[in-house]
Amino acid sequence: MSRWYAAFLERFDQISRIVVVTCMTVMIVVVSTQVVLRYLFNSSVDCADEVARLAFVWAIFLAIPLGIRQGAHVGIELLVARLPSALRTWLARLMSLLAAVLMAVVFYEGIRVAAETWDERLPTLDLTSSTFFVAVIISAGHSFLHLVQLLWRSGGKSEVSAE
Repeated sequence: MSRWYAAFLERFDQISRIVVVTCMTVMIVVVSTQVVLRYLFNSSVDCADEVARLAFVWAIFLAIPLGIRQGAHVGIELLVARLPSALRTWLARLMSLLAAVLMAVVFYEGIRVAAETWDERLPTLDLTSSTFFVAVIISAGHSFLHLVQLLWRSGGKSEVSAE
């Protein structure tokens, strides 16, 4: 794998981490503020639910590629661990390839659905409802890039599981 690809992916990961942490912070602050306002002051912020939901969706979807990179996603290795090394390597590459194809489909369909719903607005925010799909599109594209990188690495294993 070329150096520029790895450097680009590392920079993409850094940006994703910053956005995930920011979204989680926004979600915690908004929900905490909403709870305090409702129970202590019998008031609320109209857009709090949508802001928290938007921050949650963005944080979750942007964290998916980071999990792929670290090998943090759930996997069942009961059968795979008993296979010969060469077969495990082949199977890991096949799974990375299938996951990359799935991410390409999700990327394409996400763009299609976002384009169809672009005119719909969120009730309390002046944003398009497609803002949710943009997180899915970015996540699928970023995941695809990591899966392609896994295909080129030894055995298609992530950084953590390759050690």
